[in-house]
Amino acid sequence: MLILFKILQVILALSLLIIVHEAGHFLFAKLFHIRVEKFYLFFDVGGKALLKFKKGETEFGIGWLPFGGYCKISGMVDESMDMESLKKEPKAWEFRTHPAWQRLLVMAGGVLFNFIFAIFAYSLISGIWGSAYLPNKDAQIYPNELARDMGFKAGDHIISLDDYQPQDFSNLQADLIRRQTQKVTLLRGADTLNLYMDLSRTSEILNSPLMFDLAMPFIVDSVASPQNATQLRKHDRILSVEGEDVAFFQDAAPVLEKYAGREVNALVERQGELISLPLQIDSAGRIGIYIQAPEVERRKYNVVESIGEGFRRTGGTIKGYLQDLKLVSKPSTGAYKSVGSFISIGQIFPDKWDWYQFLSIIALLSIMLGVMNLIPIPGLDGGHILFTLYEMISGRKPSEKFLMVAQLIGMALLLMLLVLAFGNDISRLIH
Repeated sequence: MLILFKILQVILALSLLIIVHEAGHFLFAKLFHIRVEKFYLFFDVGGKALLKFKKGETEFGIGWLPFGGYCKISGMVDESMDMESLKKEPKAWEFRTHPAWQRLLVMAGGVLFNFIFAIFAYSLISGIWGSAYLPNKDAQIYPNELARDMGFKAGDHIISLDDYQPQDFSNLQADLIRRQTQKVTLLRGADTLNLYMDLSRTSEILNSPLMFDLAMPFIVDSVASPQNATQLRKHDRILSVEGEDVAFFQDAAPVLEKYAGREVNALVERQGELISLPLQIDSAGRIGIYIQAPEVERRKYNVVESIGEGFRRTGGTIKGYLQDLKLVSKPSTGAYKSVGSFISIGQIFPDKWDWYQFLSIIALLSIMLGVMNLIPIPGLDGGHILFTLYEMISGRKPSEKFLMVAQLIGMALLLMLLVLAFGNDISRLIH
């Protein structure tokens, strides 16, 4: 049932984004009086559709093959590979007879609408929920096994990645990868030191979830246990239990579990003094306290401010995704192994309906779809845009035969990318 729910979320999200993308092509084509023959969600292979109707000169429908969608524009070399119509005398309402600048806007319309949709989604999120992030200032890391192997220790504070000073703690791992960081400057105790990164381990970092957790000092906020209420006070920091280090909450769980149901001796720091206290651990391995929560930066936005925040978040996400693609394009990083298909997309959706997460995910996916379509590969909008720009600069229009061959090559490349994505997902499921 959970898998079905995630599949439905994927279908809903991708269907919405496909419609938005193709609407960009459609509306610019109509603006310049170019005929649009078909507007389809999914592909109607063999001319078969689950639903179709005609309005004006355009046939709208839902195809039976749930992979993408398309907008068939008259007189354009596209994925329909319709050579017969191109052999006929060009008509005034065809794509090929219009000026290059108009054709450029028609091709860029899909990407433009994807970015506009992301701005709208992020603006909506900012207006309703505001923003919240965990500031890196004074935050300490709790490294996983890989990070420890690379030289990081619990309690380190990361000051800078090369010359960049990270602001958002939750983005530390992404920043480390995207910037291909060579030197990490950190504060360890009272000492400032540098760790030099081995860039050949980029693939390991990409596949290591939660490389930097937030180190949570074992500091008492309140006491719920009656047995320990007389011993512990607010702001007490528990340093060890039976001589075993529990300076951070992450260290405490396995130690407390080991002494479940027993009374133990704990070393506690209280107002700068070290004292020894007897504490009772219950049968579940708990001492009945709430620890101090990390300080989260929160901000609310009015309507105008939320739009500005929508632009800012969209721009930042585009920049980050471009950095991701740069990594993928370098085989030495092994980042291509992280490329995923619909299976990976499905895994990022929540187990239950959540408007905040849904809007956040489709905003990200809209940007990914837009950026991917800008890649100058024939078969993608970027390929068409590249050829049109060449025409505008050189004054020479590529022949329709050349465009058709380029389209075939582009479709083959896209098929290879799809195979890679599915292969990676299947490999991850197996292992």
